[in-house]
Amino acid sequence: MATKVRWGVLGVAKIAVTKVIPGMQQGSLCEVAAIASRELARATEAANNLGIPKAYGSYEDLLADPDIDAVYNPLPNHLHVPWSIKAAQAGKHVLCEKPISLTVKECRKLIEARDTAGVKIGEAFMVHSHPQWLRAREIVHSGEIGPVRAIVGAFSYFNDDPGNVRNVAVYGGGGLMDIGCYPITTSRFILGKEPARVQALIERDPKFGTDRLTSALLDFGDCQSIFTCSTQLVNYQRMQIIGTKGRIEIPIPFNAPPDRPTRIYVDIGGDFHGKGIRTEEIPTVDQYTLQGDAFSKAILENSEVPTTLENAFGNMAVIEALFRSDRTAQWEGPTAL
Repeated sequence: MATKVRWGVLGVAKIAVTKVIPGMQQGSLCEVAAIASRELARATEAANNLGIPKAYGSYEDLLADPDIDAVYNPLPNHLHVPWSIKAAQAGKHVLCEKPISLTVKECRKLIEARDTAGVKIGEAFMVHSHPQWLRAREIVHSGEIGPVRAIVGAFSYFNDDPGNVRNVAVYGGGGLMDIGCYPITTSRFILGKEPARVQALIERDPKFGTDRLTSALLDFGDCQSIFTCSTQLVNYQRMQIIGTKGRIEIPIPFNAPPDRPTRIYVDIGGDFHGKGIRTEEIPTVDQYTLQGDAFSKAILENSEVPTTLENAFGNMAVIEALFRSDRTAQWEGPTAL
């Protein structure tokens, strides 16, 4: 039995070469064996810089390599499903960046391709493997903060570069797809259920047509999750989980650093000056190392991947319903699988 999964990477996206590949190379179950680009020179440069043995000048050539077991897909959003399907048809397992698709219809096609090919496909939500989120969920389940009644979040950065793929509407750009997906998935992760209905207010960039400012409300019945995300605000991220007896605050919920500990604050509500706050330090980890090893373990042991396509479908259904809500100015229910 193999002890490591041999990975190939489709493209030289920044997140791949600066975060995910270096993280996976530190894993005990991952071997990054090849990287491809539509320009061989770019693939070769990335391979040389990262110590990757093989470089390919096309995605097709990488998928044809019999020595590759699994593929990491960090391509632009509109290429997630097409190339993940091609990888599955080539017999490769696939870890695909978020958001998994542009629509729920696309996601269904990917589920069908997975089932037909008999491979594993999952969404690369690295937060699901990070111990700060696992600890937050553990505290919630312990009952220490009481029943959760509200989840409040914000995630923003500033990027008005017309050449950046995040600002191209037809490529699935915009704040909700790029970063709004995080408060959605972590709310669902903490609560362990789906919202019955959602509502959104979206302001779009007049040049790009992308959503540059989105505020959303997710109705989980006995709990409400609200968040704001933006591609044209100051860099900021924060999540709070608020219960009847206390709250949990996660100061760096999504871009957790790989070179220092993280913290979560547990506030039992002593007073408004923070008297009841307890700080829990989470040891230093690289969430991309954990994600790669967790997915590789699922392949090696034939077990469930960390973020299934069914879970990814649920997130996409919420995103699609929020876009629909902005158009109708009404509550909208996420589409069921």
